[in-house]
Amino acid sequence: MTTNENKKMSATKKILLSMLIGLVVGIGLHYIVPDGFFKKSVLIDGVFFLFGQGFVRLLQMLVVPLVFFSIGTGVMQMRDVSQFGRVAIRTLVLYLITTALAIAIALFIAKLLKPGVGMNLAEATKSAAPTADAKEAPTLIETLVNIIPKNPIESLANGDMLQVIFWAFLSGIVIGRFGQELKLLEDFMNVGNDFMMKVTALVMKAAPIGVFALIARTFTDIGLGIVGPLLTFLGSVLSSMVILVVLAYIPLIVITSKTSPSHFLKKVFPVYTFAFSSASSNATIPLTLSSCDTLGVPREISSFTIPLGATINMNGTAIYQGCAVIFIANAYGIDLTFGNLVTVVLTAVLSSIGTAGVPGSGMIMLSMVLSSVGLPVEGVSLIMSVERIVDMFRTALNVTGDVVSTFVSATKENLLDKNRYLSDEKPEMEEVDF
Repeated sequence: MTTNENKKMSATKKILLSMLIGLVVGIGLHYIVPDGFFKKSVLIDGVFFLFGQGFVRLLQMLVVPLVFFSIGTGVMQMRDVSQFGRVAIRTLVLYLITTALAIAIALFIAKLLKPGVGMNLAEATKSAAPTADAKEAPTLIETLVNIIPKNPIESLANGDMLQVIFWAFLSGIVIGRFGQELKLLEDFMNVGNDFMMKVTALVMKAAPIGVFALIARTFTDIGLGIVGPLLTFLGSVLSSMVILVVLAYIPLIVITSKTSPSHFLKKVFPVYTFAFSSASSNATIPLTLSSCDTLGVPREISSFTIPLGATINMNGTAIYQGCAVIFIANAYGIDLTFGNLVTVVLTAVLSSIGTAGVPGSGMIMLSMVLSSVGLPVEGVSLIMSVERIVDMFRTALNVTGDVVSTFVSATKENLLDKNRYLSDEKPEMEEVDF
């Protein structure tokens, strides 16, 4: 290895450094530069918005073809249909159980810390921004039926992720079963997957700039304006996340791998930081897949479970909803019964299925949960000032949960490469030179 290669900063370090610089710059601009045209129009809604949202749009551009080819090739390579069935069922069960556990922990912690108690609701809601209209949570039957696309091409065009996933793994099963007869389609899927990996690697070269702009815009706009009851709310969310990691994630890793969780946590950390900065589970998929590679998880497993998790596994979002429900109920002086809390758990788990893994989707889910227990949907406006910050934390936990479930599934199938897992290899996006 040459000296230049040794000195070259890794993509992960660049992203982390740009996130820290964005944080410092954002806070500095918020408190030093006076409000006005330059700060609002030139910086917040100008330069930072252009580069931040431009990068997010590039990532969103990749999602549908990346998920389709990734899942298609993964299922295609898993020619043992019974093995695929076991992986799918085990992963789905893990996703649903951990989501239910996450919201139960959040409700307990929020009840303990009582965020929102003593809040001056009249003053807080005067300047509140408009909220999203309440939506009904879909029934289980509706959710299951809606997974099947009427028109696969339309589903791909509209980005209906559950339908895209269904069509991808159905295609993968058929192509894998009739490989010789459908050799042309098999080659198409493999080449398409390779193509998307290279396009993704190229887009990820812009990650440090995009991450800097996203973080700088957030903190230039809101600074450190989290005080009083909102600080208690944020504390409820973060403490619930830590408890979920300690009580569920780490024991799952230790029990299945029979090793220290330090290897896992070290390799997932870059994914956590990128998910935090982008606030998008879908945008993090490429780096999450790379992280699973370094964990020793074969692509035939991760290429199915990771895109699926980015669509339906919302542990961080579930925690946010549980704390937000208690916060809003306390702010309005409304007592929730045990039956209400059970309804919150069921509605949150159900509404998480199919919710887009993009920034802000948690607000839509929260409106469903609030309406299910008769809480005013306009209460969402009370926490909009910290929404972006909470969104970053919950996305990071969502993605970490995807990797944990993927790791467990691979280990239970005896497909984990232990040597690679115990190595010092770190996840990095493929380098592409033009």
